[in-house]
Amino acid sequence: MHFLKQCTWLLLLLCSAISAQAQQRVSGRVTDNAGNGLPGVTVRIQHTNRGTVSDVQGRFAIDAPAGSTLVFSFTGYKTVSQAASGSAMAITLEEDFANLDEVVITGLATSVKRSNLANAVATISAKELYGMAPAQTFDAALSGKIPGALITANSGAPGGGMSVKMRGVTSIFSNSQPLYVVDGIFISNVSVPASLNIITAASRAGNEQYQDNPSSRVADINPDDIENIEILKGASAAAIYGSKAAAGVIIITTKKGQAGRTIVKARQDVGWTQARKLLGMRHFTEQTAFDKGGAAARDAFIAARNAGKLYDHEKEMYGEKGLLLNTNVSVSGGDERTGVFFSANRKDEDGIIKNTGYSNNSLRLNVDHKLNNRISVGLRATYMKTSSDRGLTNNDNNSISYGVALSAAPEYVPLLPDANGNYPILVGAQNPIETRDKMRNNETVNRVITGGEIKVLLQESPKSNTRLIVRGGVDFFHLKTEAIFPRSLPFMKDNLEGASIQGNTSNLNSNLAGILVNQFAANNKLNFTTSLGATLETNYLDLILATATNTTPLQTNVDMAANAALQQFRTKYRDNGIFIQEDLLIMDAITLGVGLRLDRSTNNGDWKKYYALPKASASWNIAKMPFWKMQLINSLKLRAAYGQSGNVAPYGARFLAALPSNIGGNGGVLVDNQLGNPDIKQEKQTEFEAGVDVSFLNGRLTLEATYYNKNIFDLLIRRNLQPSTGFTAQWLNAGDLKNTGIEIGIGALPVNKKNFRWNTHVNFWKNKSKITKLLIPPFPMGAFGNSLGNFYIEEGKSATQIIGTIGIGKGTAVLGNSEPDFQLSTLNEFNFLQRFSFRFMLHWKKGGDNINLTQLLNDLNQTSPDYDDDKNGNGIKDGDDRNEAFGKGFAAGFVQDASYVRIREMGLYYDVPIPRNKYITGVNIGASLNNWITWTKYDSYDPESSNFGSNTISTATSRGSNGLSSGVEVMPYPASKRATFHVNVTF
Repeated sequence: MHFLKQCTWLLLLLCSAISAQAQQRVSGRVTDNAGNGLPGVTVRIQHTNRGTVSDVQGRFAIDAPAGSTLVFSFTGYKTVSQAASGSAMAITLEEDFANLDEVVITGLATSVKRSNLANAVATISAKELYGMAPAQTFDAALSGKIPGALITANSGAPGGGMSVKMRGVTSIFSNSQPLYVVDGIFISNVSVPASLNIITAASRAGNEQYQDNPSSRVADINPDDIENIEILKGASAAAIYGSKAAAGVIIITTKKGQAGRTIVKARQDVGWTQARKLLGMRHFTEQTAFDKGGAAARDAFIAARNAGKLYDHEKEMYGEKGLLLNTNVSVSGGDERTGVFFSANRKDEDGIIKNTGYSNNSLRLNVDHKLNNRISVGLRATYMKTSSDRGLTNNDNNSISYGVALSAAPEYVPLLPDANGNYPILVGAQNPIETRDKMRNNETVNRVITGGEIKVLLQESPKSNTRLIVRGGVDFFHLKTEAIFPRSLPFMKDNLEGASIQGNTSNLNSNLAGILVNQFAANNKLNFTTSLGATLETNYLDLILATATNTTPLQTNVDMAANAALQQFRTKYRDNGIFIQEDLLIMDAITLGVGLRLDRSTNNGDWKKYYALPKASASWNIAKMPFWKMQLINSLKLRAAYGQSGNVAPYGARFLAALPSNIGGNGGVLVDNQLGNPDIKQEKQTEFEAGVDVSFLNGRLTLEATYYNKNIFDLLIRRNLQPSTGFTAQWLNAGDLKNTGIEIGIGALPVNKKNFRWNTHVNFWKNKSKITKLLIPPFPMGAFGNSLGNFYIEEGKSATQIIGTIGIGKGTAVLGNSEPDFQLSTLNEFNFLQRFSFRFMLHWKKGGDNINLTQLLNDLNQTSPDYDDDKNGNGIKDGDDRNEAFGKGFAAGFVQDASYVRIREMGLYYDVPIPRNKYITGVNIGASLNNWITWTKYDSYDPESSNFGSNTISTATSRGSNGLSSGVEVMPYPASKRATFHVNVTF
């Protein structure tokens, strides 16, 4: 027994010696070229997932096998690989001006350095997104920053509501908005209308919810929590995400805790917002007042003029300066095993219209922990509560919404209440001031987005490692819409006698993915990355809408009314996919990739059928080859990629629906007038892109150029049927669509001195679309009729063409196109005197027409500010000219060029010098302007506006939102500009 114990101790000692010989403690310091320590540098043992992070002084320590190689990587710096050494290591990282060592996501669990990337993937950093001149919401902060995207606001109303189209129109009737992924969680961006049509009658025919101007749910995200964004614009890059990626993918990564001392940051923003532009009011004379309304109008004008009571109603309605307040506190820290990030944010903003505004309160907790060298876990959790008071704007047919009613109010007619609180009656419309003061239209959202992942190192050897990644998450929100119109409003007394419209929507998205990733280094010049996985996504949306009329005075409950009606709309689907992807890296210069995803959805006609979505890509960085000797060019990459993605059919398109019925108090159902299509299938998108990326002068000058050809087959279209069938409509796959375009990006560091540095980046992009096949007759789409300008879907023509009448009895012609000729944006940053930084972003949109009906309504009511002008010198007032042209059937005047040049963002910041102390490590102050300066000839409030929602919820029996929703304007909530002062303190 004694001998056995001795042998055991000897064996343990031998193993310990072998282990000590196999492992060595490696330590050192990482600095920049100036010798400053770099905190947060990732130090990883090559070909493993073992690593650490440098502390605040740039120091690190790690146990590494003898003969291993350490890889040092840090955002904005070139990656360095060096053999592990037992002595103290001194590592110097050089700035990566061209971001060639930036890691870009290429799959659900794989990534690649930008220098080897085969796709055109745009990246937006936290500073570019929100650090220059903060916008109100996350979706607004994207404007002008995504090459290849057309981003427009559906309205300037508080709480957001943006339409994002990536590389042209992706679908005519189905979803045309990108997929948003936050830390691996697929989130909902559905817009839920408040069903205001009962008040406005904006849609007397068609979908009643189509023009309700709801906000987009992606606006809930707090931009302060975002670390960076990657945009997969085309099918070749987004194919791995399957049938949700036809319109592109926006991948959002939030901030994480880093090893080192705990860092606390506090931020306070204070500012104001005001209308970007007011159109002005028509100034009358005795004669023009008589011409408008006869003797009574002339007498009213004279009386108002003599009493000094000529009013600027537009300024009264839209002239508020809203207070902006934003407070953010974050805590970040951790050690080699655990990283924690926590943030709390409160935002309160008043609108430019009284009783409108936006608030957003959010909490976030991100935790990353290494259980051991093989297993790590991550948790992402955020809670958001938002509230938007959006007023009543955009189109209506009852002359109730603010802008429509305001057009009927000349300057000599009073609208403000008297001393007793009585509001004047406005002939021909409702008093918009009274409506503003008494009604309420609110959206309140409580939302939780939470998820996690587990990474397990299943196998590790000197040449390969295999990881299992399990990732899942849920996105749940409850949205309450509330629209209250009291009985005291004059338009309530005629029929509805007060109205309370309340909706409750619950939405649950869940997704789960299991992925195996193997990395195999055959030798030092040949590396394979193989990934295999399966995904499952589900969605359940439940909308209950209660409409109550003839309400009890001072009551808003829907049961406190003589008449009440209930509606419920529910959708439920499940999508699942299987994918495999292989990436090959040769000599760190040649990248080859192939992949295949198999997708199916319960929304498709055959829900058991898998659709195959392949992808392939190749890139060759010639400057990395041994024969390359040109020092001027340090990177020259040729790339090409092909991929397919899909767009599932609308919910319920394959069914014959039942409608509720009530006959004699007996409940029942009726057959819907839409015929179900059991053969409906998803749209299929194929895309080929090719490009070249060049880096000169060690990255101080870069060029990225991309050409793409995107084809969409089996377009989902809702066609009309002959009455003899017994039905009126049916969904079918009935067309093809093509988009082609180019994207060019130029980056430069013209000056890089100690006391002055200038960094600039310019993006140029353009797109053209064409309907290449249409199996049904041409049809109008998305506007108000040919006499006012209309989108028209026609084989062989642009998908975004606008047609209109050219005279009574003379038919129609093409009058314009909503697709811009091109877009260009430039972002410049100047650092000077060591502590100052000045940044500005300029955005130029050339071409792209809007259908402007705001001017029409003002003209018809003879209140346009330029009504009495005579710009063409023909002796006829411009307002009369336009009205006469409309009366004769000419629609050209409504199709207007929406070009603009806009300084979208501008900011000046200063790092305040502070004495060395134990508590405060940095103070930064600044001021910024957002959308403050715009040059445009467009005859309305803003060229970036549209009457329709971006991704409005719709049943399969209605058209809902569509890919052509932007570019139609009818009295929107005016766009605003913002000025903000900032204070940032780091503890």
